Amino acid sequence: MTGFDKLKLNKQLIRSVNELGYATPKEVQQKTLTRIIGGQDIITIAPEGFGKTTTYVLATLNRFNYAPEGVPKVLILVPEKEDVLAVLEHFERLNKNTSISIVGLYVTPGTEAQMDALADGADIVVATPDRARAIYLKLALNLNKTELLIIDDADRMLKKGMQLPITELANSIGRCQHLIYTDVMHSRIEKMIAPFMNLPVTIEIEPTEEAPLNTHQQLLYNVPNFATKLNLLNLFMYDEEVFTKSVVFVNNKATAEKVFQSLDRRMHEAVGYLNPQFFDVKGFKSIDEFKAESDARVLLVVSENEEVIDLSGIPFLVHFDLPHDKETYINRVINTNGDDETLALTFATDLELSLVKKIEQTTGKKMQTSALPDELVIVNESKSKAEPTKQSTKSNEPESGAAFHEKKASNNKNYNFSSGQKAKMNMKKKHG
Repeated sequence: MTGFDKLKLNKQLIRSVNELGYATPKEVQQKTLTRIIGGQDIITIAPEGFGKTTTYVLATLNRFNYAPEGVPKVLILVPEKEDVLAVLEHFERLNKNTSISIVGLYVTPGTEAQMDALADGADIVVATPDRARAIYLKLALNLNKTELLIIDDADRMLKKGMQLPITELANSIGRCQHLIYTDVMHSRIEKMIAPFMNLPVTIEIEPTEEAPLNTHQQLLYNVPNFATKLNLLNLFMYDEEVFTKSVVFVNNKATAEKVFQSLDRRMHEAVGYLNPQFFDVKGFKSIDEFKAESDARVLLVVSENEEVIDLSGIPFLVHFDLPHDKETYINRVINTNGDDETLALTFATDLELSLVKKIEQTTGKKMQTSALPDELVIVNESKSKAEPTKQSTKSNEPESGAAFHEKKASNNKNYNFSSGQKAKMNMKKKHG
């Protein structure tokens, strides 16, 4: 296995990692350090705790083999103050070159102290995007000689709405090397970084799980927004031949009310809440009561009020929302009785894919990504384009499956499931 001495690091850094007991580079360091040192733009996708921060701290320090100029050569953007402090701590542990000046910028009352620190000389700046932008606009952050821009935890920063200051800072820097670190990659991140990345290579580090958990089969539907989620749920739940009994999980009462009102327009008495806190809607006191009522097909469960419930015998477990606690999700989809007659369907927007990744890391299984149905109406996110659009984008690759149950041609549906999944769903009709 490659050692740190084979990764083009200077001798001072090799001594530092040895003193800290880092005997062997982690996978992310083995796969990216030499590329970074070679000047390539890189997108690194890896879970938390896999050595991403140590990787770019080593790569940054490796650039300074000479007397620093006191002008920022490296700008590192992280989501919050706590992240700035954590990165500064990494530098403190690994840096033996006391001539290098490292300054942290984060939101705190007043900007004078941080501006003074920059004025005294800064070779490396670690900052939150909003504070870096604010100080840049005050002409106190000089980016004219910046050679390396690092964006760490890109998905988290995008969730916080930081794409504008990130983009503005990136555009304010001339030609330089870019490193992007994220635990998950999706279209919103791609859109944010595309204007300034230069033919990047993508390195993905997949966690290994020796003993995968025994879960029900999990299918993932990546949808653009809440409204499209609602359309997808309606499309599925209206099909009474296949979706005979389904439990739909949402995170709060506000979402539950929107889902209930949408389904109730057509399903009426077939949809109800588990233990509703109001009396003007259909409800069930227990999961057994829902199972016993033949006309009841959809049970809404609100996570914030959830008790431990027995989900055995329910053909479909639908996560309209992903719970913030991954253990809650895993407890629902764990296969306790050894059968495989239950399918767990998860609806996730791009911003929820990081939760999906954490679940996959814990279970040791990847969710199977399913194509969106042909007949799904996809709602455009732009307010200026209020008209919904039909799903029409098709690849040249074969579909993963046609309709998963036999119906009249005039009423045929295509939910893009595989033949194995279709067979399971046909079996589920017998258990409605």
